[in-house]
Amino acid sequence: MQKEKLQAILEAILVSAEKPLSVEKLLGFFNEDDLVNRQDIKRALEQIASFYQNRGFELVETASGFRFQTREEYKQWVTQHWDEKPAKYSRALLETLALIVYRQPITRAEIEDIRGVAVSSHIIKTLQEREWIRIVGHKEVPGRPALLGTTRQFLDYFNLKSLDEMPSLSEVQDIEKLYPELELKLKEQQQENENELPS
Repeated sequence: MQKEKLQAILEAILVSAEKPLSVEKLLGFFNEDDLVNRQDIKRALEQIASFYQNRGFELVETASGFRFQTREEYKQWVTQHWDEKPAKYSRALLETLALIVYRQPITRAEIEDIRGVAVSSHIIKTLQEREWIRIVGHKEVPGRPALLGTTRQFLDYFNLKSLDEMPSLSEVQDIEKLYPELELKLKEQQQENENELPS
């Protein structure tokens, strides 16, 4: 297949996709007669990313794959499409999320021990509904409490390919600064994700 046609097909697939698509998933759109392999798709994605370098939107790679989204510098204009304000997150939710991110897998009781207060069921439910956390197993102690960890959707939401891209706790001089930074990142990402190209 000609590279220009392959790039156009991939653009069409990605613009209409509701979620990021991996190279493997993109490869699944082609049959053997198309003579397209993983390397062809990777090269085409590189060309597409290069082509859109100076445009209003860009091709980004997240943990789940590739997607088009509005560039950060244009969000103040694009967000005017939406009347709804982004959801506000409590300090308790942000602390709980930060502990799961940095200490996973972790039980609810362990989170409560660290925070010194009970974790509301509403917080865990909210994080699960957002698909940012999931049960990854059960601890081998009496009662077999659920072990919580983050998901690919969490990584996608924050434009991360892996948890290795998160700053290490040693980089965060003052732990109190972690929560405002996470809250700011949440607000920025909410706006940016709202700016993704419509299907």
